[in-house]
Amino acid sequence: MSRPVTDLREPRPTRYREVYDRIRASIADGRLGPGDRLPSARALAGDLKVSRATVDTAYALLAGEGYVVMRDRRDTVVSPAIPPASAHLGVAPADAAAPPEADAEDYTGLFAAPRPLMPGLPSFDLFPRTLWSQLVARHARRGAVADLSYPDPLGDHALRTAVARYLAIARGIRAGAEQIIITGGYLPALGLICRALLRPGDEAWIENPGYPLTARAVRAVGGRLVTVPVDAEGLDVDAGLERAGAAALCIVAPSSQFPTGVALSLRRRIALLDWAARTGAWIVEDDYAGEFRYEGPPLPALKSLDGQDRVFYVGTFSKTLFPGLRLGYLVAPRSQLAHFKTLVRRLDGGRPALEQAAVADFLASGHYARHVKRMRTAYKARRSALASAFVETFGARFPLKPPGGGLQLLAEANEDDLALEGRAMAAGLGPMALSRMDFQHPRRQGLVLGFANLAEADAAATVRRLAAALGTP
Repeated sequence: MSRPVTDLREPRPTRYREVYDRIRASIADGRLGPGDRLPSARALAGDLKVSRATVDTAYALLAGEGYVVMRDRRDTVVSPAIPPASAHLGVAPADAAAPPEADAEDYTGLFAAPRPLMPGLPSFDLFPRTLWSQLVARHARRGAVADLSYPDPLGDHALRTAVARYLAIARGIRAGAEQIIITGGYLPALGLICRALLRPGDEAWIENPGYPLTARAVRAVGGRLVTVPVDAEGLDVDAGLERAGAAALCIVAPSSQFPTGVALSLRRRIALLDWAARTGAWIVEDDYAGEFRYEGPPLPALKSLDGQDRVFYVGTFSKTLFPGLRLGYLVAPRSQLAHFKTLVRRLDGGRPALEQAAVADFLASGHYARHVKRMRTAYKARRSALASAFVETFGARFPLKPPGGGLQLLAEANEDDLALEGRAMAAGLGPMALSRMDFQHPRRQGLVLGFANLAEADAAATVRRLAAALGTP
């Protein structure tokens, strides 16, 4: 149903901008909601006593920024991807309420300076910095004038090609370079997917416990969270079907779930893919640590089983190289390529050319595969060293079961884990409270301990520091 836009009669030097500002403000304060039809350019021009060209220009600007969708010259609607609460537009409603408790959580620790036992960090001490510096310097010297201009928002072609070849060999994913979109990592990729696929009110499955910022990405576009429990077989697909069988999206880390480290069983992988194919739902595969499996060979990616092309595969170089690189990649289903490429070109300025060229070289020359293999061996030893020291020091106080993969250990607790986290932080250590990652009440208590950036020789002393910080229960 069409809704009126505020009358506009006073003269302005740039009338199209005034029309744009008024419509944008109407979207921000809720007077125009997702899917609402705007008046035709001819009708609005007559109402506002401006030229039709003025309204056409304003509508084109709104469409270019993603606020409206122009189906034809007489049918323009507010983008379904715009959430009802439009704080992201930079205009807050006058009666804006305080954010819900879940959004008020403090996740700044995820981005703090590295500390021993901080989860999610790869090894910094074993990274081949000399080789990396040589690659970066080589490409900096060889850089053409074109490299100083704006990069392709979809990513450097050489890097997309190298990623496609690597995924075919290492993860069993058959995808052409044209399906690869280079991103700023997991969160930018997930944000793009949520914006493209979720309408306000659409339900999305997320793992519980799980990565906290996944929930924020869903909420940011007005999606409704459906928390699905994780057990020894990974995401409980039957529970998801019971809670929200008509959900639009499922976000899952099947190779190494965070923070538990468990892998999604084959039975549940097949059930999840069957659900998506039957209902038209989409799956986001977060493969943040799929290469790091310590009991047997790495598990194939869920995407490799995706016969119906319902899986968006998201990978990142933050865990295999280093997080400061801010590079990752998205493999989009072919049916969604045109939509996603259009969205990326409208909203994304691309990634730095120099870093992309260096990573492409690192992949194509075989350095990346050798580095991952070396890290897999080192991380297995580091996991064992930390687990042994932890069990010897704490015994039954914090039950620990080392997972088969991933970059972290999960120690359960019957104590206030936020208080434990605070004491550890005061001692310069970085374990995270499990309750920050549990979306239901009562929240599970425990500590998530990163081991990849902790040398074997330092494990025992670090655990003793932790024991001294935590004291007795």
